[in-house]
Amino acid sequence: MEITHFFEALWQLSIAMAPYILFGLLFAGILHELVPDSIVTKHLGDDNISSVVKSTVFGIPLPVCSCGVIPLATSIKKSGASKGATLSFLISTPITGVDSILATYGIFGWIFTIYRVITSMIMAMVAGILTNLWDKEDSPPQTSFTTVPTSTQNFTLNTPVKEESCCTDSSCCETNDTKKKFSFLAALKYAFVTLLGDIAKPLFWGLLLGALIAVAIPEDLSEVLKDYSWLSYLIVIVIAVPMYVCATASLPIAAGLMLSGVSAGAAFVFLSAGPATNTVTIGVVKKMLGTRSLAIYLGSIILGSILFGLGLDYIFDISSIDPASLIHMDEEGGIIATISAVILWGLMLWFIIKPYFAKKSDCSGGSCCS
Repeated sequence: MEITHFFEALWQLSIAMAPYILFGLLFAGILHELVPDSIVTKHLGDDNISSVVKSTVFGIPLPVCSCGVIPLATSIKKSGASKGATLSFLISTPITGVDSILATYGIFGWIFTIYRVITSMIMAMVAGILTNLWDKEDSPPQTSFTTVPTSTQNFTLNTPVKEESCCTDSSCCETNDTKKKFSFLAALKYAFVTLLGDIAKPLFWGLLLGALIAVAIPEDLSEVLKDYSWLSYLIVIVIAVPMYVCATASLPIAAGLMLSGVSAGAAFVFLSAGPATNTVTIGVVKKMLGTRSLAIYLGSIILGSILFGLGLDYIFDISSIDPASLIHMDEEGGIIATISAVILWGLMLWFIIKPYFAKKSDCSGGSCCS
């Protein structure tokens, strides 16, 4: 494997992902300004089925891919969404989307389209419910107490007293429900400073690992899958989980696999697991939600994709439809993608090296700091 091939793959991966990541960041920043945190907390903050269903349904139509969803998920988590709601949003959003739904119908027809939407919703809700059951938030107590010494003859008691609000009139207190003026500058700052600062490091390592995997994947993939048809599901999973491919871009790949003789179920596994995961999202999920949520996230997608892939093969087996006969088929590139990649790498590298500059300028003595 030549080093030049690795850097070519890294650049190709960067230009494929960067426009969507930057769009996702901007969209998340605007949403953060328009939607009060209290609304997110109210609808998505509880560890219950309702919050999971709401986040799943909210994510289904959004035209956001597996990299663009990262800043949106980070934003709703910061705004108070539960782990389960955040995870279900992370799964349902990239698998589908208005653009992807229409493209799926255009290439595969209505059977594939309806099946893809319904199964992605089921996987997302199962993952969210399991997360709420087995990886609950550590919720701090609602009422805070301070210890006040109370003298009683020869000894002192530490009596917990409920803290009073610091505000006595309404003028000094603002609730989260207070309507604030929309500020595009604040949206940009939240998107490209707060959110990107949180995900810069896992994004960086995810891109490097994704490029390494892209270089290692054999070019004659369809031949390998046909030769080992009984293992095709597992082979597709191993390739699809770490690889970056958006929901729409996964369609011609899946169609190509089917036209070359791979089963509809195995192609569906790629359509499902490919957009839902990649090395970048895996790194961010671990950092944002923890190891247990990551295990639920990957387990739900892997097992769900395989089970629903087998189900799709069964549907075509009992019907007289040849899945390859449903396929009809198109691609992209440009200057916007190149500029986006340069901007993203510039920002990422800045957030990675920024702490080292901060350490050098730290004042320890206090006399130099005002």
